[in-house]
Amino acid sequence: MSTLLALDASSTACSCALWRDGEVLSRFALAPREHTRRLMPMIDEVLAEAGLAIADLDALAYGRGPGSFTGLRIAAGVAQGLAFGLDRPLIGVSTLEALALAAHRELHVRYVIAALDARMNEIYVAAYHCRDGAVTPLLDEAVLPPERLALPETLRDADWCGVGSGWTLWEAMPVWVKDALSQRLPDAQPSAEAMVRLAADALARGEGQAPHEAVPVYLRNQVAWKKPASS
Repeated sequence: MSTLLALDASSTACSCALWRDGEVLSRFALAPREHTRRLMPMIDEVLAEAGLAIADLDALAYGRGPGSFTGLRIAAGVAQGLAFGLDRPLIGVSTLEALALAAHRELHVRYVIAALDARMNEIYVAAYHCRDGAVTPLLDEAVLPPERLALPETLRDADWCGVGSGWTLWEAMPVWVKDALSQRLPDAQPSAEAMVRLAADALARGEGQAPHEAVPVYLRNQVAWKKPASS
């Protein structure tokens, strides 16, 4: 069995979770622009509650994105620094996959479209099939305008759940996508609690990386939007 620590700062929420032999301890707070200040105390709290030292960790994980550019860099930087110092493997976890797993565990939904508001009238989105705690991608992660969202052709009649802040752009979604949803959870945020479960599975499959290989996934090449020059 293993002991892992997962960190996430990909949204307005900040979270930390510890996995120890299948048991999870976590901290979660809505803390816009306070990630740097809140993350390290959360780490100290979960380790203290578990009676562990940082050196007891077998691996570290972080929310690799997509999400807030600044937040992704914060979580990746902290996790990378700890992994370097401890000489432990590092695991990047998809924020969209974590949203899907959390919805599956909480509501027992099987088909999930995870979407995050990407600003600039776009969403980060992916679709998953969830079963018995396992998450299988059905649509690759992408960034696109909400009106271009589409479901897998063979699964249009499935009972879909929409989760994540991208669903605040509901009015712009295609009508047939709206009709396919039985429920939506636009207030759901990515969490380290779901990520640490995914990371534990990844570590068991031997998917840990060297710390220097930690790379946030932005999906969008442009980090900052620039107003086009007028013609």
